[in-house]
Amino acid sequence: MASCLKSHALSIVFVLIIIIFCSSTSPALAQCEAESENGCHDKAESMKLKIIAIVTILLASMIGVCLPLFSRLMPALKPDRDLFTVVKAFASGVILATGYMHVLPDSFEDLTSECLPENPWRKFPFTTFVAMLSAVVTLMVDSFAMSIYKKHCAKALMVSAGDGARPENANVQMENFGHGHGHDHALEKNDMATQLLRHRVIAQVLELGIIVHSVVIGLAMGASDNPCTIRSLIAALCFHQMFEGMGLGGCILQAEYELKMKAIMAFFFSATTPLGIAIGIGLSKVYSETSPTALIVVGLLNACSAGLLNYMALVDLLAADFMGPKLQANMKLQAWSYVAVLLGAGFMSLMAKWA
Repeated sequence: MASCLKSHALSIVFVLIIIIFCSSTSPALAQCEAESENGCHDKAESMKLKIIAIVTILLASMIGVCLPLFSRLMPALKPDRDLFTVVKAFASGVILATGYMHVLPDSFEDLTSECLPENPWRKFPFTTFVAMLSAVVTLMVDSFAMSIYKKHCAKALMVSAGDGARPENANVQMENFGHGHGHDHALEKNDMATQLLRHRVIAQVLELGIIVHSVVIGLAMGASDNPCTIRSLIAALCFHQMFEGMGLGGCILQAEYELKMKAIMAFFFSATTPLGIAIGIGLSKVYSETSPTALIVVGLLNACSAGLLNYMALVDLLAADFMGPKLQANMKLQAWSYVAVLLGAGFMSLMAKWA
């Protein structure tokens, strides 16, 4: 639990330091700054909207991530119920659209900006290249985490299966779990433990990807003095955070963490975007989103986040559920889940018009 808290905190600090350090305005940016200006700039009005944004986005995030965690009070939303499966599919569609329709286009926009040199930034598709590498690295983390756990689990089984037996016998037992009632029980326990670990890896990696994007978008909103942009972003981000939070909350619930760990993960998800907005307000005179270095750093971070979110949504959430025994055995539930995925992805894609 301490390592999770530390890793999430370090991720936020790392992203903020890089963006702030690399984004100070220089005289050479005058043309880019001028091009980015339009008639809708009002500091006082923007500040009011930013304060409203902090409160509303925080509340929407808390509601979204906490709804699945309080499913014990709502029997219909327990993980073994059909309604939970449909709601999780909807939320997975939201996460999928977040990666493809929000984060990836933002990265393309940053890394192909006119404020950057044409060579190499508009000569090579860095966004898709980095997103591809990010997806592969996510797969590596997923794979290595499971391998390390299984190695430790195998050692534990050898010890427990021993009781005076030779190690060779223990190895035979692991290879032939189906022989005998005791071995069946050991196999069942091992499968449950492996599935639990997978849910925990999914929850932590998914939250890491969400946090990176949340810091970036919060900082950009906080540094902006454009009330027209902020006004449309508030509604879009509230919807985004609520349903993305439902997807993450479902993963946290399936990971079966203790209450303290659930609270920590829910807090980090809920507070990251408002924290980014607050820091952006404080650094509005220093931070420049049109700084070439800021465009590169934010663009690359968004590409990493997009690759991670796309992989998690398709492989660890959608494929894992739709290829699992529950949906494979129930065609009607499978059909409703597909409808939910399309609705979630559709609504989130529609939000791309404003955010």
